[in-house]
Amino acid sequence: MELSALTAATADIDRIRRTAICLYDAQAVESAIAGMAKQIAQELADSDPLLLCVMNGGLILTGRLAPLLDFPLQIDYLHATRYRDKVRGGALNWLSYPKERLEGRTVIVVDDILDEGNTLKSVCEYCLEQGAARTYSVVLVEKIHDRRIAGARAECVGLRIEDKFVFGYGLDYKGYLRNAPGIFAVADAELA
Repeated sequence: MELSALTAATADIDRIRRTAICLYDAQAVESAIAGMAKQIAQELADSDPLLLCVMNGGLILTGRLAPLLDFPLQIDYLHATRYRDKVRGGALNWLSYPKERLEGRTVIVVDDILDEGNTLKSVCEYCLEQGAARTYSVVLVEKIHDRRIAGARAECVGLRIEDKFVFGYGLDYKGYLRNAPGIFAVADAELA
């Protein structure tokens, strides 16, 4: 990318960040993650689970959640994406598959968001096809709307939001702002 194009892209990202609305600050997000950890521990502590991070969105949630899960587990990742640094999803593209054995395991699938559910449903189906005994879906954010595909679900949800484009704590805007210290909504006019 040329320097002028890079400068324009970062200026756009900075404008999005400055005009965004904070839905949940870092303290609220951390509190939600702590609650998620308690729920997961109550339900799965004795199951020898595999914590499976869906990259890149699930990276921050996995990193914040894993130390709070004080029981034996293994951690792995996969990389499947529909957005590829865009604001609209397309076909699911698998970039990397898990390395750990899934057969007979409880697999805790950790992702950033449950929106329409295409990625999460496909990942859970893949795990079951590989012989997982069960999947347990964990998402930091669930959008409330009526576009969810049949069978897409999360057993553990940190925060629920209205139907807005959001970023922060792993959620991105065009590949940026995953590191924002909270959950922020992009101003509606910015997506037009």
